Amino acid sequence: MYTESLEQTDTLDRAASAFIELRPRLFGIAYRMLGSAAEAEDIVQEVWLRWQEADRTIVENPSAFLATITTRLSINVAQSARARRETYMGPWLPEPVDTSLDPAVGAERSEALEFAVLLLLERLTPTERAAYVLREAFVYPYTQIAEILQLSTVNVRQLVSRARKHVAGARHEPIDRIEHRRLLKVFLDAAQTGNVGALEDLFAADVVSTSDGGGMRGAARFPVVGRNRVARFMAAFAPRVWPGEEITWVEVNGRPAVIVPRGRGAVMMLTVEASPEGIHHLMWVINPVKLDSYERSRARAA
Repeated sequence: MYTESLEQTDTLDRAASAFIELRPRLFGIAYRMLGSAAEAEDIVQEVWLRWQEADRTIVENPSAFLATITTRLSINVAQSARARRETYMGPWLPEPVDTSLDPAVGAERSEALEFAVLLLLERLTPTERAAYVLREAFVYPYTQIAEILQLSTVNVRQLVSRARKHVAGARHEPIDRIEHRRLLKVFLDAAQTGNVGALEDLFAADVVSTSDGGGMRGAARFPVVGRNRVARFMAAFAPRVWPGEEITWVEVNGRPAVIVPRGRGAVMMLTVEASPEGIHHLMWVINPVKLDSYERSRARAA
């Protein structure tokens, strides 16, 4: 009886070790699928429970087994998330995650991690998104993706091809981190002084400012679009947005970002999408739930 108990403990320890090693990748898959760190954590927890209950003696490849469960659960959640986001108060942005210590959130590549790309992936079907994430971010073979999605290899290749074309067709030419940080810093200098001309020079013609407040008071309910309108909007709200307190530089989804105090302990986060043409998208995360999730991701990374 004692020997049997030791064997069971040893078996569970090996299962836990395998899961812990793969956990960053599983979280990376779920997060890219859902754009929500909280939902990704729930998925990973459910995968762990199923892994404990599974007959592991017949599992030849734990990595493939766990990735399959993670992907299929994420597809199910993504399907219901679409309906929830239709009723979301105001614009929706992904939940930010700290990537300063884990730049790819468990992936071999940082693909499908930036805010701008996650927003583009929202337009794909859950199955297209899964195929794209598995192939582009984690470099899974087409045959393995086909097994995970229970589709033919030909269908998977078509899904990935369509997703690539969609992302490439809508994505602006990226810039490196140094230039990204420089543009954000120049924006901060111009915005804090309310310099409309300097802001217009910095913005691309199609610039958009989006605030995700989750319905909270003081957050814009609709995006502001266009170089002149966004510049004047920033200038008009400069006294309210920039209280003169210290701004904190952070890394969010692989890109430089800032945390800005709002008074009474509240903060907001700003990150931008930019190209050689200038800043295309100002993305403000004001929703306290998402900011709390970011703080937890910082703790998890540390």
